[in-house]
Amino acid sequence: MSPAAALSAQRIYAMVLRHLYLLRKSWVRLVEMAYWPTMQMVLWGFIAQFLATNSSWVAQVPGVLVSALLLWEILFRGQLGFSLSFIEELYARNLGHLFASPLRPWELVAAMILVSLVRTLIGVGTAAALAWLLYATSIFDLGVPLVAFFANLLVTGWAVGLMVSALVMRYGLAAENLAWGAIFVAAPLSGIYYPVCVLPPWLQAVAWWLPTSHVFEGMRGVLIDRAFLWHELWNAVALNAVYVTVGAGVFLASFEGARKRGKLVQIGE
Repeated sequence: MSPAAALSAQRIYAMVLRHLYLLRKSWVRLVEMAYWPTMQMVLWGFIAQFLATNSSWVAQVPGVLVSALLLWEILFRGQLGFSLSFIEELYARNLGHLFASPLRPWELVAAMILVSLVRTLIGVGTAAALAWLLYATSIFDLGVPLVAFFANLLVTGWAVGLMVSALVMRYGLAAENLAWGAIFVAAPLSGIYYPVCVLPPWLQAVAWWLPTSHVFEGMRGVLIDRAFLWHELWNAVALNAVYVTVGAGVFLASFEGARKRGKLVQIGE
């Protein structure tokens, strides 16, 4: 090997080694590498299992799946809109400046909630219009219950957004990918495209502790059985109250910890 080629190989090796060191020191990056393939495998495995054993659903699949997807996007966009609003402040290295002003933590949270709402309405509204044009499926066929589903999914997204933002404050931008993937932990358990009863019994016990499971069961009740399941709505509301309280507590605790350690002016650098 020529001297030039040897030096080139050393430089390439040095760059590879740099990124391997980053992986070794960051559990967040390591988890993310296995996260998406695992989530996709589990989710579509349950969908295939359900459709294989419930042929009577095949005729209703397009409308139910499109409606389920749009409701899921409300949850995902609500959480992502909240988390990204916070992360954008970190990219701008603006968090320290914001809290040098009279701005209080709860005011920042309220602003991020409103931004999340706007982003969700724009994103899901566009998708809903295209679903009606391309597939003759309207999420508004859910009627008045759509408002209850929309509100509950948004609140769940905000609760998760609070927790993700707290983790980013604690671990820095190395935890940024949690903003994109955290909510998908709940996807296989939420019964988005299939009833919760498809899950193994031990997973069903976990699924019923998620507000999303009750929302999607309620959606199927409206679309398939033409009945609004009030008990599912109240279960979702009660669980959301718990998750929002926990999320707000974790966010404020992380904020206080970052403030005392002087990290508010360092995050994002």
